[in-house]
Amino acid sequence: MNILITDVTFFSFLDEKFEKDVNIFIKDGKIAEIFSKTKEIDIIEKKYGIDFWIDGQNKILLPGLVNAHMHFYGAYATGISDVKQSNNFKEVLENLWWKLDKSLNEDAIKYSTLHYIENAIKHGTTTIIDHHASPKAVKNSLKTIAEIAFQSGIRFSTCYEVSDRDGNEITEEGIQENIEFIKYSEKQNSQKIVPLFGLHASFTLSDDTLRKIQNITKGLNIGFHIHVAEDKIDEEDAKKRGYKSAIDRLNKFGITNDKSIFAHCVHISDEEIKILKETGTMVVNNPQSNMNNAVGIANIKKLQDNGVLVGLGSDGMTVNMFEELRTALWQQHIFNGNPNCCFIEVCNMLFKNNYLIANRLFKTKLGYIKKGCEADLILMNYIPHTPLTEKNILGHLVFGISQELVDTTIVDGKILMYEKQIVNKNLYEKKKESVEVAKDVWKNFKKFNL
Repeated sequence: MNILITDVTFFSFLDEKFEKDVNIFIKDGKIAEIFSKTKEIDIIEKKYGIDFWIDGQNKILLPGLVNAHMHFYGAYATGISDVKQSNNFKEVLENLWWKLDKSLNEDAIKYSTLHYIENAIKHGTTTIIDHHASPKAVKNSLKTIAEIAFQSGIRFSTCYEVSDRDGNEITEEGIQENIEFIKYSEKQNSQKIVPLFGLHASFTLSDDTLRKIQNITKGLNIGFHIHVAEDKIDEEDAKKRGYKSAIDRLNKFGITNDKSIFAHCVHISDEEIKILKETGTMVVNNPQSNMNNAVGIANIKKLQDNGVLVGLGSDGMTVNMFEELRTALWQQHIFNGNPNCCFIEVCNMLFKNNYLIANRLFKTKLGYIKKGCEADLILMNYIPHTPLTEKNILGHLVFGISQELVDTTIVDGKILMYEKQIVNKNLYEKKKESVEVAKDVWKNFKKFNL
């Protein structure tokens, strides 16, 4: 579809380019032309044809947002009851998440993915890096997620979190699921899918399992996606095993590399930051999740000041990345005891670093609005109530634009939502079956509480 967006204001994140009253022509999934003269519309229409016109007046055009750490399967935690009281992070895992993930079946994986992707499209999130677990339904779980994601039209990555917590058989199934999904993804030959090798966390993995993974992934040129130092128990466990720290341990088993994502990194030392920098390993901050679990606040300023690429994720708490952005900013103000601290550092996580992470993995040019780059774009309704300029656009994004509704979502030159209406309604109509599936999941959950 050839799409023309007229008379729009845009901000291109990675090159910090701000323009008003321009026209954007999209062809073959790319931004083909950016121009301001009306007469050029006639030239383009005659040369290529225009299939769809979008009036960009009173709207702002932005690159589609990226969620760099997500759990689709967490959807079935919404409204769940009969959860034992948890007084620390390990109890949260044991009483909620490790019982919920064991309660999932193939339908639950499908509908939870559908739910979150639909909401992501509504909130302008066009690329999601997922991290999956379903110990009683491991085989083909990642392919189930992929099939839904492909139908939805978003860009995505997923992996299976290998852990020793459910026994050797499930550990082996998790390893094989990652390997099979890597093969599956390669066959797709698409920039809309990227496999990573999933691991839960250092403290739920034995040296034998890490060694096995190191050997089986040798030569695959694959990145790893793992929770790191989310809570102090991860660091304490690594030291008990004879390592300096969790990151020291993971580094010794080859888990650190420039395609790997270490989620959280709340409780890490200066020496660990040095390892992250030297190996090019990426970190993803998840502020709402960290506060919800009372595990602490990551020092994102220190990480960025030391050259670590730090992105922003939601850890399954939301798919609204503007919400996560604002939470991250208030959190850093409290952490640093300074209301003037970290505005740029927090904005960089969402508006720059998430695209650098995605582009490294997907081999794309996301985050730009310029000729030749992928047409992953969102249009938001916005009539500024104060002057809007290149110098104050970030202030408008955090305090103004973030509070408005996404009007249109485009990925790879395809319109996924227009005027706040999802285009592929037939796909998401299936979600009505999710409530019945949830009842079965919750029944299984109760069994684990007995």
